[in-house]
Amino acid sequence: MSSSTRKMVLKKCKIRGYTLELDAVDEILSFESEFYNDSALDDPVDILLDLLATQPIKDKETVHRIATRILGADAAINETPDGDGDDVIRASDLLIIDASKVPKFRYDPIKKVFYKHTGSLPIHGDAFSKAALYKDRFLLLSQMLSRHKDFSKPAFDSELSDFGRCEISPIQSLIGQTGRRWVMGLISQLEDGHFYLEDLSASVEINLSNAKITAGFFVENTIVVAEGEMLLEGVFQVFNCGFPPLEGRDKSLQFLAGHDSFGSGTLTEQETLRLAKLEREAVNGNVVILSDIWLDNEEAVGKLERVLDAFENEDFVPCLFVLMGNFCSHPCNLGFHSFSNLRSQFGKLGQMIAAHPRLKEGSCFLFIPGPDDAGPSTVLPRPSLPKYLREELQNHIPNAIFSSNPCRMKFCSQEVVFFRQDLLYRMRRSCLMPPSTEETTDDFEHLVATITHQCHLCPLPLIVQPIIWNYDHSLYLYPTPHTIVLGDRSEQKAFKYTGITCFNPGSFSSDGAFVVYHPDNQEVELSSL
Repeated sequence: MSSSTRKMVLKKCKIRGYTLELDAVDEILSFESEFYNDSALDDPVDILLDLLATQPIKDKETVHRIATRILGADAAINETPDGDGDDVIRASDLLIIDASKVPKFRYDPIKKVFYKHTGSLPIHGDAFSKAALYKDRFLLLSQMLSRHKDFSKPAFDSELSDFGRCEISPIQSLIGQTGRRWVMGLISQLEDGHFYLEDLSASVEINLSNAKITAGFFVENTIVVAEGEMLLEGVFQVFNCGFPPLEGRDKSLQFLAGHDSFGSGTLTEQETLRLAKLEREAVNGNVVILSDIWLDNEEAVGKLERVLDAFENEDFVPCLFVLMGNFCSHPCNLGFHSFSNLRSQFGKLGQMIAAHPRLKEGSCFLFIPGPDDAGPSTVLPRPSLPKYLREELQNHIPNAIFSSNPCRMKFCSQEVVFFRQDLLYRMRRSCLMPPSTEETTDDFEHLVATITHQCHLCPLPLIVQPIIWNYDHSLYLYPTPHTIVLGDRSEQKAFKYTGITCFNPGSFSSDGAFVVYHPDNQEVELSSL
């Protein structure tokens, strides 16, 4: 590579205000050499540097990830210039985002804008971090509610503008007030047996005994909108209670004003159109999802081999297999002493996959830990499986991906969230009152309504499910993704809610259940052996 090319790259970086390490610059030069003779892209270095602007960390790894995506796009253009041949989704078209890489945005209620958090995010936060967790959740839902037609304040007051509108009152203003009021707050238990509603101004004890509720699980830490009135004894009697209304994805994206809260980076319009076309026309666009794969259970491993055999003989192999924990039939806690056996079982799984050459060559394999898998603790988000356990498998399947729980995936133009947690049982157990049966009697539908309206994957009390305070944002569902995969040991289910595809693949080891997902039409194929 000539010195003039290096100077050109450094000049382009300087113009954009980048200060890159030498290895990152070398990665750009290596990328540029791929386009030295011919390319369908006009100026690949400029495209790479423009995409780099959307990334919080501009290191060699980030440059390599963006370069791989551009090279994949260029290869697709060059391979099928006249539209001949089969469109195939490659690894470069799938982006897996670990929970630790999700950017953190906070809402400023004064300026009414989102801004990116630029400071450090230590795992062990201070007291301010815990308070900020609740405040950020409240502000996130509050800013959506303020834009809803039934709760937004009109620009000009008139009798007509007040018709059918519900104005939210701060809890502090309830003192001395009579008549019905609408409030928004977080349900908490400040005293044993006494529940309160808290917002940023104050808290008030509530009585939910006669409340009419909407669909969902009402547990501590959930944020609700309630209609009621103050009683003489200082208790707020609730008549109607529900979750804040859900905001459409397009409206949320418009308000974010170009910020990338998902963590996948911002694509050019040309690249977005190409991925959307590929998503519709790809012949290998299926995703196979399995949860609870007990590697220490011969029957479960045998069933997995049958699934791999079946897909090996398909005309087109799936582009992705998602294998979610638990990977052992016994919890990997302090009383577990068979880590060496589990390591060898992962190695045997690698051998099994490698014995299917078409799958090894044409499919990606994503591994997500379960709630009882090996790890530092049960706190969320959970890191990927320890390197010790996965080394032997990676010797057989070098391109296997190990990510956190939860994790995110940009599948061409779609956003998908994976979460493996026995959430349904725990939400049902933590309910303050039985869920409403007016809209639905299906517990899975109540669960989906809860997490989508709360914009959070796990709105349980922290004492029930601990969360790393500084990484609570990695469990946000804002803007709402296209698809949410909730790996749960409960019955296999699929449910489409306000345009969001949600499903539980079921327990593979217990029931032989798994899911084949078709992203092109968001169709969920519930399958079992």
